[in-house]
Order: sequence, then C-alpha cells, then structure tokens
Amino acid sequence: MTPAQDPRTAPSGTGAVRPEAHAVATLPDGTRAPRPETRAPRPENHAVATLPDGTRAPRPETRAPRPRTPETRAPLRVAVIGGGPGGLYAAALLKRLDPAREVTVWERNAPEDTFGFGVVLSDETLGGIEHADPAVYRALQDTFVRWDDIHIAHRGHLLTSTGHGFAALGRRRLLEILHARCTELGVRLRFRTEAPPAAELAATHDLVVAADGVHSRTRDAHADVFRPTLTTHRCRYIWLAADVAFDAFRFEIAETEYGVMQLHGYPFSADSSTVIVEMREEVWRAAGFDELDEAESTARCAKLFAEALGGRALRSNNSSWTAFRTVVNARWSHGNTVLLGDAAHTAHFSIGSGTKLAVEDALALAACVEEQPTLEEALAAYETERRPVVESTQRAAAASLRWFEELDGYLDQPPRQFAFNLLTRSRRVTHDNLRLRDPAFTGSVERDFGCPPGTPPMFTPFRLRGLTLRNRVVVSPMDLYVAEDGVPGDFHLVHLGARALGGAGLVMTEMVCVSPQGRITPGCTGLWTDEQAAAWSRITAFVHGQSPGTAIGVQLGHSGRKGSTRRMWEGIDQPLPAGNWPLTAASPLPYRPGVNQIPHALDRDGMTAVREDFAAAARRAALSGFDLLELHCAHGYLLSGFLSPLTNHRTDAYGGALANRLRFPLEVFDAVREVWPEDRPMTVRISATDWADGGTTAEDAVEIARAFAAHGADALDVSTGQVVPDEHPEYGRSYQTPYADRIRNALAVPVIAVGAISSWDDVNSLLLAGRADLCALARPHLYDPHWTLHAAADQNYQGPAAPWPAPYRAGSRRPPTGRTDAPKPRLSLTPRP
Repeated sequence: MTPAQDPRTAPSGTGAVRPEAHAVATLPDGTRAPRPETRAPRPENHAVATLPDGTRAPRPETRAPRPRTPETRAPLRVAVIGGGPGGLYAAALLKRLDPAREVTVWERNAPEDTFGFGVVLSDETLGGIEHADPAVYRALQDTFVRWDDIHIAHRGHLLTSTGHGFAALGRRRLLEILHARCTELGVRLRFRTEAPPAAELAATHDLVVAADGVHSRTRDAHADVFRPTLTTHRCRYIWLAADVAFDAFRFEIAETEYGVMQLHGYPFSADSSTVIVEMREEVWRAAGFDELDEAESTARCAKLFAEALGGRALRSNNSSWTAFRTVVNARWSHGNTVLLGDAAHTAHFSIGSGTKLAVEDALALAACVEEQPTLEEALAAYETERRPVVESTQRAAAASLRWFEELDGYLDQPPRQFAFNLLTRSRRVTHDNLRLRDPAFTGSVERDFGCPPGTPPMFTPFRLRGLTLRNRVVVSPMDLYVAEDGVPGDFHLVHLGARALGGAGLVMTEMVCVSPQGRITPGCTGLWTDEQAAAWSRITAFVHGQSPGTAIGVQLGHSGRKGSTRRMWEGIDQPLPAGNWPLTAASPLPYRPGVNQIPHALDRDGMTAVREDFAAAARRAALSGFDLLELHCAHGYLLSGFLSPLTNHRTDAYGGALANRLRFPLEVFDAVREVWPEDRPMTVRISATDWADGGTTAEDAVEIARAFAAHGADALDVSTGQVVPDEHPEYGRSYQTPYADRIRNALAVPVIAVGAISSWDDVNSLLLAGRADLCALARPHLYDPHWTLHAAADQNYQGPAAPWPAPYRAGSRRPPTGRTDAPKPRLSLTPRP
C-alpha cells in the first residue's frame, strides 16, 4: 500500500569532424541537450545552469556583476590544489574574470603526465565553455573526434543504435589546452610540486579550491566539516587504450568460465580509443587478475576481447585494477576552502560524467564568485546551484553502475531488448527520446516486444492466470482513511470509479484490513463483515458496468505494529488520543519506541486466528466481484514484520533464518489461495529492501519472491522500505524499479514496478527494457484521474487498450494553450577590466 500523501514514499574507424560550428555531444548514457534549429553564436556569454534531470534550466534576467568594494573582499589571491581539468579550468576562469587576481595551481605530477586516456564532454558542458571562454572552446573544437553510433556486441549479435552524437578528445590534449590557456592568462602553474596543506594555504589566500581528486587530502584533513561518505562498489575495472579508433561507442560482453566481463570503448583521436575492462570482484579473482602485474593484465584483456580489437594489443599508462568509489560530502566548503570535482563527488565512468562535472563545477564556482558580494555567499550559492545537478547525475550513475554489476542477470534477454535495456540503464535515455534519435532501432525493439503498429508498449495487453489486462497501467493502492467502521462509501466509489474511467488496466483498492485489530487508522476499509462486502460490491459493479475492460483488484492486509494510529493528515504514525486498540506483531517491538505501543507477539493460536481472518476476507472479496487479490507483505505491516530481520526477533520456527521468517506469510498466502477462485490471479506486494543496515537485502528479496512464486503467486508487486522509521531511501525517479528488475530477470516471474514512476515515457521504457511487466502509479493518478487516457492522447494512440468513455470522447484531444516566451540568460561571464 502506498499512502496517498505519505512523505515517506517520495515520489551509453575514426569519427569525422562535422561541418557545423557547434559540437553536439552526449555522455555514454546518451544524454544530451535538445539542439536548436540553428546554432549561430549567441549574443551574450553566459554560464549554463543544468536541472537535476540533466536538461538546461530556464535562464532568468541577465545580471551584471556586482560592483566590488573593500567590504566585499573579492578573492584576489587564489590557490588551486590539483591540476586536473576542473582545477585548471577554475583557475583560468577566475583569472580571466579578474586579471588582477593572483592565481596559483599546484600539481604534484609533471605537465606531460596524465592517467586515463580519452575524455567525453557533453553538449551542456561545451555550451558553458563556449560562452565562458571562447578561446578554450575553439581549441577543443579543433581537437574533438565525433561520432553518432553505439555498438552493443553480445552472443554473436552486433546491434547498432545511432543518433547519439558523442564528442571526445585525449585527456593529455585537454590538459595541454588548459595549460596553454592558464599560461596565456597569467596563472602560475607549479608542476612536480606538492601543494601545502589547505589550512596553510587558507591562511595566506582569499580562496582555496581543492580539486585534488577522489583521494583528496583536503577532504580527509577536514573530514569533520565536509563529512564525506565513500562507498566502494562490487566491480573491478582497468583503464587501457587501443591503437585503433573505434567507429562507435562500443560495449562488448565476454562470457567466460569465470563469469561475465565487459568492455567499454570509445575513440578519442584519429587513431586511438579508450578501453575499460570491468568485471565483478569475484570474477576478477576467479580469473586470477589479482595475481597479474600491469603488463600481464593488459595482455590478457587484449586476448579476452581480441575480436573487438581486431587482434590488436592494448597499452597501459600506470594502469591498475581498482574498485569504483562513490564520493558524497555533506558540505562542500569550509571557511574559504571549497571542494571541486572528484574531491566533492564522483559518478561512475559508465555515464562519462567525471570531467563533465568538474568542468561544470568550475564554471559555476567562477560565476558565483563573480555574482555574489562576499565569498561566503559565493560558496553557498555554488553549492546550492551544483548539488542538485550532481545528485541527479549520481543517481543516474548509480543506476548504470548497478546495471553492470547485475549484468549476468540480463544475458538471456532477446538481443534487441538487451541492447535497449543497456541503452536506457541510467533512466536518462528513455523510450521516447531513443525513438527520436533512432526510430528504426526502437521500432525493431517494439516489434520484438509485440507492439502492433502505432501501439506504445504500455498499451499492449498482459495476461495473469484467467485475467487479461487491456494495458500495463496499474492504479497503485493508496490509503484514503475515510471509511466508517471499515465500510467504503461514496468517496471510495468516486475515487476508484474515476480512475477506472480514466483508462488504467487495473485499479487497486487501498489496503483493505482483515479485522478491526488489523486497521492502521479508524478510517481504514475492511472486509471482515458482510456489510463491508456489500459496499465493495457496489464499487466493483460500477467499475465493471461503466468501464468495461477495466479490472479492479483488492489488497488485503493487517497493520501489525503500525496500527491504532491517527489518520495521516492528523499525525502520521502517531497513536490515537483515545480509543487505541491492542496491537499484534511478529515480535514485541514498537514502531517508534516511546511513541507507539508495544505490540503483543503472536503465539500459535494468534497466528491461526489471523490466517483465518485473511481467508474469510478473501472469500468476501471473491463474492464482492474483485478480479485480482493482492496479499500485502510490505511496508512493515504484519506479514512484512515477519519477513524482515529488523522486526522479527523470534526464536521459534517462525524466526531466525529467512526460510523460517517466510513460514507464516506463506501459510497465510496458501490459506488465501485455497479460497480465492482458481481462475483469478493473486499477487504479493513485498518490500525488497528495508533501506536500513541489517534489514532485508536485494538478495533476500529474490528469495522471498522465489518462495511466493513457488506457492502460486502470479506476480510480485515490488515496493521498498517503510519497515523501520530510521530508513535511508535513495529517492529519485523510478528509484524502486531496479528491485523489480532484478527479481524479474533472476526468476522469470512477472513483476509490478512501483516507486516514483511519473511519466508514460518511464512506463514504456521500463516495459520495453524488460524491467517490469506492469507499472503501478499512485500520485500521478491523484493529480490526474485520467492519466492513462491522457497518456494515450499524448502518444496519438486511439486503440482498444485505452477507450474513452462515450460521454468523455469530446475531451479526448488536448486543449490549446497559450505561448510563453523564453526567459533571457541569467549570467554574463565577462571579465572586468
């Protein structure tokens, strides 16, 4: 069950140079800004802000630089620790904006030293560089190699997707350009020189920019202020190069006796390509790479991917196997010291954002120093501007990273679906924009999926047991808390009836409680009396009569330790001021110690009584005319409380190992399945992770799903969390879908994906990639009861999967809207004399 307004459930040969003047580039995940019709130089120089989804932000009015006075204390002495692209570009911009500044860069390595090989930059980044420093942009433009295609090689198939528009250059050449620009502007470059500690520099400089990388000494020295979190991931990888220019961004999969290995490759010059080889830690060890030196590893990688390399050797450059680390900092500045680039944040290389983020950091930092009256305000504004962009990028990178970690789970997908899945793994590339880039490829994926001509994936039917859903959209269960004595009333009729008329294939009730003691609040609906069953019959009759073809499902549950609370808007999870009823749970653990009551641990008689309550409610549900029944085993309610080790501390046969914790939920499932009509499907909602240490893991979730499927569950409704109050969810768009994806591809069982799925494009993308069979949406259906019909209209679909009710047909076209002029750029980055 997803409470309707519960804040806890917040919602990818040589590239020829193109003739146009502007580079059109994307990251390896395919993200890029929309191209304007013409790319004439803009009349103003400005920095380009980026929204969390990767698109450019609307630009408010241009603001002139604030006048400097002695009170503003403009930074005149600037120290930059680290001579990577971000540090060098920050130095160049700060010096260009104010030639009076004394800017010094410390770099421990020699100017010709560099690690890694090629760098990919996006259109957004290039746009910012172009308008902030045209000289750097021109030098980059003269160097880039460009290409459009992505090649995916897997099990004898080579699939190509085009229209992506990449631009790359060698990292060494990038540094040369930035060295030259810094020298031209008068920045002091101190190579082969270890920077003094940041605290020492801070005492003699107005601004210290710590661009000292993922292993930042500055961050470590002031960890108490920056409060970094470093997460090491499950794959090992090595950066290498090949003396051949791939004609596309290439992904190559090698299935070996040790496990799956993958190659990521792209050109960065007319005769060279970056090659990254990656594999899970256990595969790396089993293959013996942990015992090989640099030369031996390089030679073995070349042999493994000889076909992709055309038999050519690979070369290294102080290359070593490493595990990627995600860096997150609670704060980015400390006094007059600020973190930039990898020192502040990292994003997995599979979406190619490391250099991009560092350069964009430099642009934003310089702009904020120029705009704000004091350094303190400038550093605060810099973090405010950049943090949402970085967090969005890190979410996309985390999704991509996890996809490659779980690569072996996708290998059995059909070739084109596998390729589509890879291309959309970060959730930034979607079905709709991939269709615009490469309609031929996307069309072939749609045909393989079974889409009739002109039919989006979401409007294909899906069968569960004896029930055929006309489309793949589910109205997710949402608690309303407006029942009287468990009886659904007019509000429920209108709520569920409106959403049935709105076109969804399946409309789900809120959690319907199986007993008075199993309610969450006094306003919860139930199915423990015949009066309640009769009221539900009125609703199902309306749905079946007025919206033929729409299915309606009931979700049965018991609140467990989360019961006897106020309605959500009166105080979520707060006990009633009076009239509380006793609670039962797997173990005597209150939901919030000191706030909620201590539940009674169910004994054998209590479990038998609860099981019979579920079976009796299921009988009434069948008589009430529901088409599908879902057993609620998620979100910390009674059955979920048995599954999670955080809430089940029993020492009997129902606690301890996962098989024991599953025992009672499976007993309840079996009792319900026995009385539920054979031709009607049953689903189970689970929390696939508790988002808390020591709780249910993704691996546990696969085993839980396996057990329910073995007992006859027709699909798994895969949610997460809400089991313990001290959870730490990784909120973001479609943030729960990777758990459904993993279960579906590990077990080949149908899944319903939930969790901040908000657009029809998301739905189509998830279905076509094979990550879900059905998609459940909650809040979008609160915002728009006709969400599904509007999705059909937006996609020009007028087929049987989304029929408009006869009285509504006149409204089946979007009304015209007024015109809005684009706002002006927000910033002019022009140097002061």
